Parts: sequence; structure tokens; C-alpha cells
Amino acid sequence: MSSRLTPSELRRLCTSRQWYHTIELAPGILTPGWFDLRELATRLPLPDSLEGKRCLDIGTFDGFWAFEMEKRGAAEAIGLDILDPRAWDWPWGSDDAVVDALEERKDAGRGFDIAREALGSSARRIEGSVYELDPDVHGSFDFVYLGSLLLHLRDPVGALERVRSVCTGQLLVVDQIHLPLTLTRPLQPAATLDGVGRPWWWRVNLRGLVRMVEVGGFALERRAQPLLMPRGGGQQFPHLTRRLFTTRAGREHLFSTVSGAPHAAVLARPR
Repeated sequence: MSSRLTPSELRRLCTSRQWYHTIELAPGILTPGWFDLRELATRLPLPDSLEGKRCLDIGTFDGFWAFEMEKRGAAEAIGLDILDPRAWDWPWGSDDAVVDALEERKDAGRGFDIAREALGSSARRIEGSVYELDPDVHGSFDFVYLGSLLLHLRDPVGALERVRSVCTGQLLVVDQIHLPLTLTRPLQPAATLDGVGRPWWWRVNLRGLVRMVEVGGFALERRAQPLLMPRGGGQQFPHLTRRLFTTRAGREHLFSTVSGAPHAAVLARPR
């Protein structure tokens, strides 16, 4: 993969918008992503080789994982995403300002297009919802990556069932977990329900994430792996306020910013 864009053009594109993913568009030229997943990609149970496989990245955003699949030899790498944030699973009474902010960050999916051109990539993106996955429409996939999405879905189990309908090989789920519930209730599925003003719904503990995957029709291939999702250069350190230290939400936000957002990786196959 190679780019026809000059280094100066790439640097301009890096600063032209907000980025969710940190992507190296060329040696030493990085997008200022909200998260930087490059080192994490070396630790996840992601096959070293995806040669000849048809792969799907659900909730692709700027496309980091679709491009990573392509680097690992995927015959076809497809990113699925909803480009208009207003079509996401918003709860009743959501603040228009929050919707507008996410719409600005999403930028109609322009990040994927920029990175695809810069990398000279053959990965492609299709627009649609995980709830709409259909083998008659989308075909089947040998490897599916589902990252940081279940948290934002009203019906995560229903979504996993749709993923199962198109997955004939492995599924790797990497999603946020509720750290306090993971520590206090390690053997029992547990969750908190948000659904207030933003598309954050179920925050599950580690066992809860595993159980969701199982109920969705999958069997685990290996033990679930807790991990911390490292922030990227686009995620600013929060202002040090009293609330940051005196409330649980504030402390969790501070921890996630400093140490990384608590996630877990679950590798599974359809049952």
C-alpha cells in the first residue's frame, strides 16, 4: 500500500478534522486520534495472518481495524458503519448539543476516506447498521471484528445474533467493561444501565460481556482478556476539578484518561 499524497498534504489532512483512531498515514505522520490502538493490536488475539480471508470491521469509524486486517493479508476487508450519528441508538431526551458534537467528530466518515487514499488501501466501507446484517445481502465473513460498539447499543444481544448470521469463522469482540463490577462480582454477569442523554447503554462486567457473546450464539475459543484502551493524542487530559476527584464518574473518567479505558477482548466462534 502506498500513497500518492505528499507529506505536506498528509500533515494538512491530519489537522483538518477530529480523529477517532490514530493511524500512521506515512512514516512519522500520525492522525491525532482519540485512541491509539497500534500497540494494542500486537496484544489482541488477532490472527497474525488473515491471508485469503473475507473480513468485516463493524463500527469501523476511521477504519483502523479494517486497514489492520488488510495489512495481515485479508483478501477483502470491509468496514461497516452508520455515517449519520443521528441514526444511532439515542435514548429519549438526548441533548442536541451532544448529537451535534458527535456529528462533527464523525464528519460523514471522511476519516476513513482520507486514510484509505493515504494508505493506498483496497479496504472499502459500506453504510449500514449491525442490526441489518444479512447473509443474503452482505454474504459471509471468515473473521469479524466488533470493537467498542456493544456499549452504545440498546439491544447488544440482538446485534450479536445478527453478527452470528454472517460469521462463519472467528469473532473478536473488544468492548468496554465496568471495572468496579468486574472486581466486586467476578463470577456473575452484571451491568449498569445508562441511557441518559447519550448513546451509552449497558456497561457490563467482564463476565457480563462473555455471557452476552454466549447468548448471542457464540462459543468462546479462549479465556476473555481484560485490557486498557490507551488514549491517543486527540484526547485531552481533563481539567482538574473537584468533581473529578469526589464523584465516581469523575474518578472513572480520570482513570480512563490516565491509564486507558477498561475493555476486554473475547474471541469466539458461532455455535
